[in-house]
Amino acid sequence: MSAWQFIKHFPCTNLSRHILRVKPRRCFTSSTPPSSFSVTACLSTSSSSESFADAPYLSVRIHCPKHVVDPFSEALLCFGASSVAVDEGDDDEEDEDVTSGSSLASKEICIESIFPVNEEVKMCISQAANSIGLKEIPKFKVEMGDEQDWVSKNQESFQPIEIAERLWIVPEWTSPPVAEGVNIILNPGLAFGTGEHPTTKLCLLLLQSLIKGGEAFLDYGTGSGILAIAALKFGAASSAGVDIDPLAIKSASHNAALNNIPLEKLELHLAPSDNREMPLRKEQFDVVIANILLNPVMELADHILSFAKPGATIGISGILSEQLSSVKERYSPLLEDISVATIGDWVCMGGTKRRS
Repeated sequence: MSAWQFIKHFPCTNLSRHILRVKPRRCFTSSTPPSSFSVTACLSTSSSSESFADAPYLSVRIHCPKHVVDPFSEALLCFGASSVAVDEGDDDEEDEDVTSGSSLASKEICIESIFPVNEEVKMCISQAANSIGLKEIPKFKVEMGDEQDWVSKNQESFQPIEIAERLWIVPEWTSPPVAEGVNIILNPGLAFGTGEHPTTKLCLLLLQSLIKGGEAFLDYGTGSGILAIAALKFGAASSAGVDIDPLAIKSASHNAALNNIPLEKLELHLAPSDNREMPLRKEQFDVVIANILLNPVMELADHILSFAKPGATIGISGILSEQLSSVKERYSPLLEDISVATIGDWVCMGGTKRRS
């Protein structure tokens, strides 16, 4: 059975979380959203190989209760948003409610999102709110915008990121702060993986600890290709990246070239959108990491692990701390020696594929 068959009936339409960070914001983005909420979930959601960077879009500013900002951001992506930028603002600047004396800033946070012009924004927000149990639809304001302006603005804010000592993520348009370090050069465009999101950091740190030299690595939901490229820089013999978004494959290929990665060492595969199997062999990889969303993490567990050799190390991320117990329960029959690393509310779970 193909990956597409596993995910085609999910209500969530975004499997590989595309992220463009905007300091001091958290920013979650997907590619071209689907035309309806029942359309297939996938590694990401583009249906065309053409970039939509020049297309107009709807800029939607949403006021969301702070305590649900992460699940609500995820839900917005699932129900039609192309991107979600969470403006964390300045903790020292709070608007006081004169009548009640309460801090409005402590209760709400602003989410800046973009939607395609043909999307029913109110319905998307309503369904996202309902999916996480919000009783009222958050207040929102809609304006027209230009996608290219949004992308350019976000790229300007993307600066070199130190993941660990001597491990840096460096934008294509800047110079490495430490020339002799392990520098991963990126131009993420609209693809997930700039290194700023906690799940990307967690996966990079796990990968760095696992690669000893000569391994075959699979990046399941590759986005910008950051993990596949990093694995080769750490000493892996080969890397493969899989995504269902043509833009992600294009972005990963561009980033591989920026890092002088030989074509024979990095395979990039567009996941088939029909009943065909993935163009990968079963039990082929020594290390497999999937940094995706909760629903596909749960539903695709057997499929993800089918590409790993018995005894291979698996990394699962893109999940929140509150979701960990259900993920561990799902993967416990498949993995042993499970370990967990966290940054803030985000989790990366590691384990060894059982041999029988």
